[in-house]
Amino acid sequence: MPWILEKLWLIPVLPLLAAGISALLKRPNRSLSAGLAIGAMGTSFLLSLMAFAETLGKHGPVARQVFSFDWFALGDTVIRLGWVLDPLTAAMVVMITFVGSLIFIFSVGYMSHDENFTRFFCFLSLFAAAMLGLIIANNLMLLFMCWELVGLASYLLIGFWFHKPSAAAAAKKAFITTRIGDVFFFLGIVWLYSETGTLLFYDAGHGCLEQEALAKMVAHSTIGGLAVSSAIGLLLFAGAVGKSGQLPLHVWLPDAMEGPTPVSALIHAATMVAAGVFLVARVYPLMELRQAGASEPIPLTAVTWVGALTAVFAALVAVSQTDIKRILAYSTVSQLGYMFMGLGIGGVGIGMFHLLTHAFFKALLFLGSGSIIHGCHEEQDIRRMGGIKKFMPATFATYAVGMMALSGVPLVFCGFWSKDEILHAAWLYQPSKIPFFLGLSGAFLTAFYMTRQMCFVFAGKYRGGHDSAHATPAHDPHESPAVMTLPLQILAACTVLLTLVSTPLWPWLPHYLTGKAAHLDSGHLFNAGTLVLLLVSAVVVALGIGLGWWLYGLLPAEKPDETDPLEQQFPEPFSWSRGKFFVDELYAATFVKWNARLGELCHHLDRRVLDLLVTLVGWATTGCAHVAKLFDEFVVNKLFDVGCAEVRRGAETASELQSGQIHQYLRSIGLALVLFVFILAVGCNK
Repeated sequence: MPWILEKLWLIPVLPLLAAGISALLKRPNRSLSAGLAIGAMGTSFLLSLMAFAETLGKHGPVARQVFSFDWFALGDTVIRLGWVLDPLTAAMVVMITFVGSLIFIFSVGYMSHDENFTRFFCFLSLFAAAMLGLIIANNLMLLFMCWELVGLASYLLIGFWFHKPSAAAAAKKAFITTRIGDVFFFLGIVWLYSETGTLLFYDAGHGCLEQEALAKMVAHSTIGGLAVSSAIGLLLFAGAVGKSGQLPLHVWLPDAMEGPTPVSALIHAATMVAAGVFLVARVYPLMELRQAGASEPIPLTAVTWVGALTAVFAALVAVSQTDIKRILAYSTVSQLGYMFMGLGIGGVGIGMFHLLTHAFFKALLFLGSGSIIHGCHEEQDIRRMGGIKKFMPATFATYAVGMMALSGVPLVFCGFWSKDEILHAAWLYQPSKIPFFLGLSGAFLTAFYMTRQMCFVFAGKYRGGHDSAHATPAHDPHESPAVMTLPLQILAACTVLLTLVSTPLWPWLPHYLTGKAAHLDSGHLFNAGTLVLLLVSAVVVALGIGLGWWLYGLLPAEKPDETDPLEQQFPEPFSWSRGKFFVDELYAATFVKWNARLGELCHHLDRRVLDLLVTLVGWATTGCAHVAKLFDEFVVNKLFDVGCAEVRRGAETASELQSGQIHQYLRSIGLALVLFVFILAVGCNK
């Protein structure tokens, strides 16, 4: 057994240990807290590289290695935990520890003036530890425990500035919304255990994702003829929908922007939202089971359509937003939709391929937005920016790389190739071509709203700060320190370099994720179908960028309060988009209101019915107590007193016989002797 397999648990435990130590530190120990967090993540990154190296050159089933142990026994039932090392695990832990380390380093500069600096790094380490534990788990229960720790850490970080009512509300919203999906997730876990008797994914042929258990579940049916495997798969997917912000549980993700920007980068790029996509990829053998009579696996059909609809919906919302971080947040929701669509129609390799590339350029964009906010004196409204290219050249250059990767600019950027793989799989999707056209529409909208953002932020003149009559150089934007720009430059370089292992010419990364050997294949790249789709994708991106530049770049806004050019052309659709299609308002008017009414009903039921019943029971109990008291005093006590008096009188009578006079005792003995002789004589005569 390889050494790294036995010690794989160290990867999440080191950040967890750093979080525990930081929790005990006092506020002034800022350098120690940051050093512990960054050092733990850096060491975990080195261990992750060792795990990654262990999986290289192994293909097929031999690429997966597991380590399991007995956790505790309850009667004859033994609960076992463990971890799994395969390409999916190795790629994810490398990505999380690497991107996470850069986010931690960036946070040193971004949070340098925050008085709760030490607590912030404690929460960051806890977040990273929970996500890493989730990734390596070979047991669905262990995965779920880490899943809930991720939810807890996100609550703590989103509401980190809890003195702001909006931050506290966003933290509660995120926690409650994701719990809705988690309820279904837990039901799926319980059902899976009842069917298979184990929650180990892989266990020498007896795991819940291995052939024996899968054949049993697909053969059993439940309500409406739905196979048990399909029902469990849908329940697990519901948990992924909540965690990854898909329709209809997407509402928490944009509000999570209330946390510090490094938190946004960690949530949206490397950790929390990736957990849902990873869950579907991990249980993919269950999700892809096709029940009798179905043309496609039902769980994967749900994954495909939810992802495709979310990709377009979130992109439509992003085109009208004015908060720089919220634009990126809706972009994340949209890109997660692409990932789910890729999993549904193309498999683990395609969906996870986009997750990994997205982690780098979305972390770059979020950290870049943090640098912009820092340089613009905490301003987040893109209408109050503009022209900051000359003030922040390093941030501009790296942000442009992230923007082009997200938009899918061809050839140079990894985002183009991972997105194109999804579109290619969607084109070959037999049941329907609608997901393909939805994905193509999302690609156009992504290029458009990212160009709009770039024009508002970097083009034209600076519109922030004070009025021009009172403006001073001190209020101009300024470049961020090196501790913030260096992570941006590294992420920008990675965004470009990942292209080397992502093209159809050498699709090493997607093939590695599925345990396949990758070879140079120029024929696949120059295939007519591939070239046509590449050309269509490139044209769509060019149209999106061109339209964005035409509306916002040719004549940049001069004042913050100018009407948006898109709003001038389409006021009604624009208002719907800016209002996020009023989904939050719909939920507030329905589910939230109904829940409030139910709470009021329960309150009235408690006050007017249950309280009355309790009062009546109290009165009845008091009445019974009074009756018992009277019975005790006038019956029990009286009878007891009478009995005591009789005993006392008997004792007094008996005491007269104990006078102490000898002659009385002799007289009594004599009378008794006479009586005895008389009785004896009478008996003898008979």
